[in-house]
Amino acid sequence: MLVDYILVGQGLAGSILANHLINAGCSVMVFDDPLLSNSSKIAGGLYNPVTGRKMVKTWNADNLFGYLTDYYPKLQQQLEADFVNDIPIYRPFISPEELNEWMGKSADIDYSRYVQAVHNSSAYGSQVSDDFGGILLNQSGFVDTGKLLEVSAKFLVERKSLTKGYFNPAHLKLEEGFASYQGIKCKSVVFCNGHKSLEEQYFGWIPLRPVKGELLIIKTKENLRVIHNRGVFVIPLGNGLCKVGSTYDHQNLDEKPTIEAKNVLVHKLNELVKFPYEIEYQLAGVRPATKDRKPIIGQHPKFKSLISFNGFGTKGVSLVPYYAKQLTEFLTNENGIDSEVNIERFFSLY
Repeated sequence: MLVDYILVGQGLAGSILANHLINAGCSVMVFDDPLLSNSSKIAGGLYNPVTGRKMVKTWNADNLFGYLTDYYPKLQQQLEADFVNDIPIYRPFISPEELNEWMGKSADIDYSRYVQAVHNSSAYGSQVSDDFGGILLNQSGFVDTGKLLEVSAKFLVERKSLTKGYFNPAHLKLEEGFASYQGIKCKSVVFCNGHKSLEEQYFGWIPLRPVKGELLIIKTKENLRVIHNRGVFVIPLGNGLCKVGSTYDHQNLDEKPTIEAKNVLVHKLNELVKFPYEIEYQLAGVRPATKDRKPIIGQHPKFKSLISFNGFGTKGVSLVPYYAKQLTEFLTNENGIDSEVNIERFFSLY
């Protein structure tokens, strides 16, 4: 069997890259082991142009959001499913100084496109603690990543482009200009397998810094029309359910929910919201973050038919579409990969 590309992993990275390659006229075979972890299935799915404690524009926001706001609606249409939710994010201010800072930033062309409103007094005081007002962001929302993966799998199955089962790198055969695996010959094998790449022979050296994240699903009678985000995010899922997250644990990298993380999330949630709620259940997963918080994309230093598409961490929903487009152009037209995400920046570690 001959295909253009083999992809390892059908998480968010593998699903969206496969879609880009197929739309570019390429044939793919995606290998996915349902028994292995997949942090994409339980991710918060948030896309947010202003992030962090200091509330600054996320890295490369103009390129990322300029592309994803166009791409995701088209992907929904192609996959005939709804999984994207455009919802404003409301971030309460914690001081008058922060309010004053954002009164100025909202007029700055670098930020104005992402700011729907700056409130100088409480705007959602019945729901959250916002004595100093807050900022309402646009070009924001969340992707139901579980639904996206489900319909992407169906899309691939219909094209006979998905194999369920473990991909064993030890069985790869590499020759000049191509690779083969279990009778399938291709131009390149793209590893989109998150932190599991650390366990295999070809990309085990890349400096991933896996981080465990835990989420709560809560139920409330409060009618939430925005995503509240300060300390934790509270995403309204419908039917009174909300997703609350997230924690960051670099030490304990199993996928079991912990009481410690639950207590942290409840404490932060109670500091933010005023409405009553009940905890339905708790989730945990391990994200493939990196030490410099940027993806790791490009060819293996020795085996040019092997490609890394990894390290998207907590912002995969924002990062993956733009860089899937860039990698597709690299593979099909030999266009360059941005130096900030290019795997070449870590070749000294190989």
